[in-house]
Amino acid sequence: MLKKLLPWAKEFVERADMVLFSLCMTCSVFGLVVIASATSNSKEGSAHYLLIQIIAILIGVGLFVLFTVIDIDVIADKWVLLYLASALLLLALIPFGYEDDTGNKSWLRFGPIGIQPSEIVKIVYIIVMAKHVSYLREYHNLNHVLSVAQLAVHFAIPFGMVVVISSDLGSALIFFFIFLLLIFVAGLRWYWFVLGAAAMAGAIPLMWGMLRDYQKDRILAPYVPSIDPKGDGVLWQANQSKLALASGQLTGTGLYNGPQTQSQAVPAQHTDFIFSAIGEELGLLGCIAVITLLLLIILRCVQVGLRSRNTMSMLLCFGIAGTFLFQSFVNIGMCTGLTPVIGLTLPFFSYGGSSMFSFFAAAGLVSGIKFRPKPERFRRYG
Repeated sequence: MLKKLLPWAKEFVERADMVLFSLCMTCSVFGLVVIASATSNSKEGSAHYLLIQIIAILIGVGLFVLFTVIDIDVIADKWVLLYLASALLLLALIPFGYEDDTGNKSWLRFGPIGIQPSEIVKIVYIIVMAKHVSYLREYHNLNHVLSVAQLAVHFAIPFGMVVVISSDLGSALIFFFIFLLLIFVAGLRWYWFVLGAAAMAGAIPLMWGMLRDYQKDRILAPYVPSIDPKGDGVLWQANQSKLALASGQLTGTGLYNGPQTQSQAVPAQHTDFIFSAIGEELGLLGCIAVITLLLLIILRCVQVGLRSRNTMSMLLCFGIAGTFLFQSFVNIGMCTGLTPVIGLTLPFFSYGGSSMFSFFAAAGLVSGIKFRPKPERFRRYG
């Protein structure tokens, strides 16, 4: 058994994207260190969070390997089944969904284990959308009105389900960003974006009416001071986060020494607001290190996409790069008060099993593009 496994492992290391894997692991270990500090004074204790996070990382590594070796083209051909499975997973939130303290009904609970369906659906959505866009581009006219209508419906169904069923605006915005990025990269003409923007402008009153009051306040509060003039309401988390970041200065107060972090002044400082813990205890230099690592992951995904063997593979890599980019930007924006607090984790750094699984699986998909070489006729262009 060992004699068969070692050659396979050697081949895997040679063909898989070990650069991307190393970057993901570096971020994950970095995150573990910060989570240990941010939860050291919590009721459960840091050992509880570390154990769960380490298990999540190990499962994530397994998913990275799995998604590297499977042929994504074969999986994407089953796009109808993938789409239906995603819809059923989101629909399961109606009878079985668990509403967390943010007011979002976005979790399925199995005893102590929680699964966030939108994290799984997000990966499936990238695969299916990349398949659909590439098919229309290669075998039809992507800019034909029927093609655009198909793509619009394809986007609207999962986006609407996430908004209506779970009220998870953050996850819904990821779907929207992925959609825009993929059709832009695929070459959709500019006038469709203008028409889409006009249609959205007309639909904003309807969409705004579907949001709950606390969601409206979260969106407007960073830009409308009158919503929370004292900063002790909807802006309280963001204000405490900014205080933590400011107190860190250049080099930080040191791990386990951040006043805001150790006093648990910022709720969810090991999940959504982990960047503020990094800024307080590791300073500006720590923040720069985090941003640099995430940028390297994004650029690596783009690089693999540009060198990929077909349109679908390129779009898949760009969609995953866009996911990392959007979540990183919004999460850091939440911590610095630039964007509304909409509950998005920082890729590979934040505590959470569902998000860790989805990030490693996404990285595995990119690795899988590199793992399977281009056909001989395309190699000259590599």
